[in-house]
Amino acid sequence: MDQVLDIATTILVFGVAYAMLLFIISVGLSITMGLMGFVNLAHGAFAMVGGYVTVKLVTPLGIPYLLALVIAFMAVAAFGVVMERLLYRWVFDRPELDHVLFTIGLVFISVFAVTGIWGPDPQNIQLPKILQGDLNLGVKSIPVYRAFMIIAGGAIVLTLFYGLERTRIGAQVRAAVDNRRMAESCGIPTGRLFTVIFALGSGMAALGGGLGIQILGGLKPVFAFEYLVIFLIVVAVGGLGNVRGTFYAALVLGIIDFAGKYFLPEGGGFFIYGVTFIILLWRPQGLFGKAQR
Repeated sequence: MDQVLDIATTILVFGVAYAMLLFIISVGLSITMGLMGFVNLAHGAFAMVGGYVTVKLVTPLGIPYLLALVIAFMAVAAFGVVMERLLYRWVFDRPELDHVLFTIGLVFISVFAVTGIWGPDPQNIQLPKILQGDLNLGVKSIPVYRAFMIIAGGAIVLTLFYGLERTRIGAQVRAAVDNRRMAESCGIPTGRLFTVIFALGSGMAALGGGLGIQILGGLKPVFAFEYLVIFLIVVAVGGLGNVRGTFYAALVLGIIDFAGKYFLPEGGGFFIYGVTFIILLWRPQGLFGKAQR
């Protein structure tokens, strides 16, 4: 019985921590695709850049880890605005194939740029002492950083839920996701709204990149490719533009993915794809997405 409880606690804690990371990175991509119908495959590149910015602020400069996360969020959000203004908006109205080719090209460029600047070796980070060590839960000790990820992720989830459900800009985002043309006819500036959401999504991706360095076992230049499919799966299963759906999808897939790799390390990745296959056969629009008429 104790062994079963130990295994269940490990899967739950590690799975939920991983799920929070998936949500933080994927939620911006979900809203972007739902709001503008733009397939941004370069979203993972913003997470990668955020991770590298965090590492370089902490290691050579000695900036505290939590402050480095905030700076990375703000810096990449601002970079996202520049990219949206200078590059992205020229392809918004083009076919989806153009979106894919354009953004996958940006991924290649980002990988080569990061490799050229910081090299191909994995980057890691020294956590502050407060986030090191283990936390005794009584039945089991868990890494403090995993507990921190769950708490931080929960706070971010509640903040986003409140922002979308209780604020004016949140109402505008929900209206634009549901019916962009109707929202524009009501005077909602969807172009400006998209810039704000794109910046927020880019910043969230950067925050996830910085938070995920320890969980993912280091940061590599191929990050944007390596985890792209996982981010897209979370968005597809949750439903485009739905924050609640993205959260539940990340929670389910994160726990299942960790459990699969825990029990079957050699083929654990099969479980997340199998579950995704079943869910999308049942609900092609995702768990909380709206069916197309």
